[in-house]
Amino acid sequence: MTKRTAAKYKIDRRMGENIWGRPKSPLNRREYGPGQHGQRRKGKLSDFGIQLRAKQKLKGYYGDLTEKQFRRIYGEAERVKGDTGENLIGLLERRLDAVVYRAKFVPTVFAARQFVNHGHVEVNGKKVNIASYRVKEGDVISVRDRSKQLAVLLEAVQLPERDVPDYIDADHSKMTATFVRAPGLSDVPYPVVMEPNLVVEFYAKN
Repeated sequence: MTKRTAAKYKIDRRMGENIWGRPKSPLNRREYGPGQHGQRRKGKLSDFGIQLRAKQKLKGYYGDLTEKQFRRIYGEAERVKGDTGENLIGLLERRLDAVVYRAKFVPTVFAARQFVNHGHVEVNGKKVNIASYRVKEGDVISVRDRSKQLAVLLEAVQLPERDVPDYIDADHSKMTATFVRAPGLSDVPYPVVMEPNLVVEFYAKN
């Protein structure tokens, strides 16, 4: 098992949920957390604990972003007009690695980051290798010609456990995807309940 795979499964077990809805998640076999104390009975969480957990779950879902990265995105969501929680989801879904994942070019969020970093992706015909690059409405994301036969791509397109959401128009015959619009919380096909309102409460108090 690679370090990245181990980290991914550790997040699942720490959260106590299969946050990506993957069939291979260890949560499908055992429901306790990682480490030697993982099987201890969990106590009731405080309000702070519930809010922290909501933040860690959302942060972990997008490839275990660093606190600094996540806090910066939250700060932007706060400054934009409208509901901060909804804005936060919209900004996270506009990350290039998130769009590559949603378009089913790769099987996992972690693979999406690596796929972008390794220079396999173009935005509007120009190579972009920054996973946090923010796409705009109407941007066309495509897999570079020399990368179209990679096994990871061919595997991801066939995955039955998730569909491409309607805010992304994907054409798998050409390996292109158009980012139609920034989504709200209800548009995003999370396999588990995400609660950005609790993230807002967390940062308001801490």
